[in-house]
Amino acid sequence: MELKRVVITGVGTVNPLGNSVQEYWENLKKGVSGAGPITHFDASKHVTQFACEVKNFDPLLYIDKKEVRKHDLFTQYAFASTAQAIEDSGLDLEKVDGDRVGVIWGAGIGGLQTFHEEVRAYSEERPRFSPFFIPKMIANIAGGLVSIKYGFRGPNYTTVSACASSTHAIIDAFNMIRMGKADMIVTGGSEAGVNEAGVAGFNSMRALSTRNDDPKTASRPFDKDRDGFVIAEGSAAFILEEYEHAVSRGAKIYAEVAGGGMSGDAFHMTAPDPDGRGASLVMKWALEDAGIKPEDVDYINVHGTSTPLGDIAEPKAIIKTFGDHAYKLSISSTKSMTGHLLGAAGAVEGLASILAIQNSIVPPTINHFTDDPEIDSKLDFTFNKAKEREIKFAISNTFGFGGHNATLVFKKF
Repeated sequence: MELKRVVITGVGTVNPLGNSVQEYWENLKKGVSGAGPITHFDASKHVTQFACEVKNFDPLLYIDKKEVRKHDLFTQYAFASTAQAIEDSGLDLEKVDGDRVGVIWGAGIGGLQTFHEEVRAYSEERPRFSPFFIPKMIANIAGGLVSIKYGFRGPNYTTVSACASSTHAIIDAFNMIRMGKADMIVTGGSEAGVNEAGVAGFNSMRALSTRNDDPKTASRPFDKDRDGFVIAEGSAAFILEEYEHAVSRGAKIYAEVAGGGMSGDAFHMTAPDPDGRGASLVMKWALEDAGIKPEDVDYINVHGTSTPLGDIAEPKAIIKTFGDHAYKLSISSTKSMTGHLLGAAGAVEGLASILAIQNSIVPPTINHFTDDPEIDSKLDFTFNKAKEREIKFAISNTFGFGGHNATLVFKKF
């Protein structure tokens, strides 16, 4: 069958660098860190006491006051970014055929804070659980509630693949539209893991940075002295739309989704394949799906979490995939600024990739102080300062616990 073209016609975000797309982009360009002491709870007894939190978020801008208590924070973030994306897209909801619009969302964990609060309350205060416990906590509820709010009756489900969740969601949305299953799909992801359970759980794995004395420089992708990732929260949403449908309504177009790849490491529960085999495969398959050559790519927004093992494996995979062209690529890890949004990481970083294409600017990898001898220093990681560059094709990598790898290819429109 002839596959349809898919474009991005609306975007929205709430993340540690801003509660709008414009604020996010301005801070990305400037190399601003979103990290700081945790304010959501008393973190004094935790090994890590800082995070990249969303700041000054007002759910009442997007949700009725009576409804807020029914929704976990990850769902509130989803409502916010989706509302922004729909407004940005210029959609006239009264004229949209809801049967042809879907919602495919990504969340790695879902309502972790709700789960924590309910179990604590049951064990300490009351002999019952709230009737909102299950519907607030389940990972699919954000996407379900978005579809209910707007009357979108097309394909509707949630992808759960740890840190690759929202990239998988966007790839699925892309595939649904190009196969003619929908005209438009709201996609992206949300996560709200900055809570006691999230921080304590990742601390137990020794996955988080413990640089409590200097949070803003704690996320150090590819730096010799990196000591773990900085946990973050937030959301990003996209309106993916069939090209002819977008043109017919005069929509503005940010970029085209050119392809997507998916692979598995088949190696370890939490550690990446040290040779980057799965990461190389997913990039190779994404390029093949987009019908482009390695040398066509200008920019890679890497997974780059600031963990000891992951930051060694991914550059190896890039060199394996791109050969000599690897040294002509611009590479950056925006997690150095946003922290790691877990299941929402792919959506927020995909948005960074699209904005990089649109503005011909590569955002930086901040907090680089010392080269790691195990990482090829000839690669251009765009350390510490953004740079201007025309970007025709950008790819965005996300890799999750369990060996889940997902890569998106975006094309300049």
